[in-house]
Amino acid sequence: MDIDEVIRGCVAKDPRYRPQAYHAVRLGLDQAQRSVHGEPRKGAKASARSRHVSGPQMLEGFRQHCLEAYGPMAYPLLANWGVRKTADVGNIVFNLIEGGFFGKSEEDSPADFSNVYDFKQAFAQPFLPGRN
Repeated sequence: MDIDEVIRGCVAKDPRYRPQAYHAVRLGLDQAQRSVHGEPRKGAKASARSRHVSGPQMLEGFRQHCLEAYGPMAYPLLANWGVRKTADVGNIVFNLIEGGFFGKSEEDSPADFSNVYDFKQAFAQPFLPGRN
């Protein structure tokens, strides 16, 4: 499945978020899966269930990815892309699920992404003067 095609469909249905936000969420999921499950074994095809992460785990992977990839620009970039709170990440995740790119378990819910952390604290505060 072509991620760019899925993202175009998601943006057409829900224009609140820019395509870059969808890519960041996908890469955040990859980060979360590596953190929780380790690197996938070469040649082994893991089932979606065996690589599943919870909403808070996904959000932590997203946070780590954005801080590493975008540094001090993470907070303004995410805001520019329409992502201002953890619920926005959840909306993108569920848009990608609806588009058939991500899978989910019966227990997964958009509520899993609600108010997990404060975006300004997570993405701007690490780069304020006086922080190590």
